[in-house]
Amino acid sequence: MAGNKVETFLKSELKKKSALLFVLIDSEVSNLEASSKLAKDVEKIGASAILVGGSSATDQIEMAQVVKGIKKDLKIPIILFPGNVTGVVPDADAILFSSLMNSENPYFITQAQALGAPSVLKFGLEPLPTAYLVIGEGTSAWFVGSARGIPFEKPKIAAAYALAAQFLGMRFVYLEAGSGAKTNVTPEMVQTVRRAFNGFLIVGGGIKDVKTAQSLVKAGADALVIGTFLEKGGSIKKLQEIAKVIQRSK
Repeated sequence: MAGNKVETFLKSELKKKSALLFVLIDSEVSNLEASSKLAKDVEKIGASAILVGGSSATDQIEMAQVVKGIKKDLKIPIILFPGNVTGVVPDADAILFSSLMNSENPYFITQAQALGAPSVLKFGLEPLPTAYLVIGEGTSAWFVGSARGIPFEKPKIAAAYALAAQFLGMRFVYLEAGSGAKTNVTPEMVQTVRRAFNGFLIVGGGIKDVKTAQSLVKAGADALVIGTFLEKGGSIKKLQEIAKVIQRSK
């Protein structure tokens, strides 16, 4: 998918559905066989993209193999979701080229990006300019990214960051409660950010049931990311129910 094909594809999907489902495959948790099967299954139930990442992405070779392996039989785009520069690997269609805007370490705001950018170009990945905001504390993303977590009950702070992201030219905002989060980003926060941010709004972390998914879409999320739920034994059938609810045609 050359040029800005992935972004165009996601926007055209969004014209047909109330929200999109992105399924996150953690290359550190799943083996290749399990990842390939999962990717095919979630494509069948209507997921719009597969995100491949890992909060520490220590094994670049493993990640590259997972991407290459699942790519073979897949029509939907594979988007890299890197935790660090080691998360930039070939064969994917696009990358969430993200700045962890509420990190206290400049490395995660612009330095990792400068180190990773030449590889993005070399591998021909489509960069999706993304403001990555960690909400709450205590998760891997919060710890690894030295994030000053935005409190769940302070939606206006998240909205201010999202607006800054828009003014900086970023077209995607990702509100992240964290992998395996005990609680999800609140619908109130999504709604507050939605009012301020005129772009593609992604919400992830702690989404385990239809009711939660429904409330986030109603509040204005454009895409929901589900990952840990499946690793922890959540069924494809339950994911299908979530997919059905959030992907209702407009």
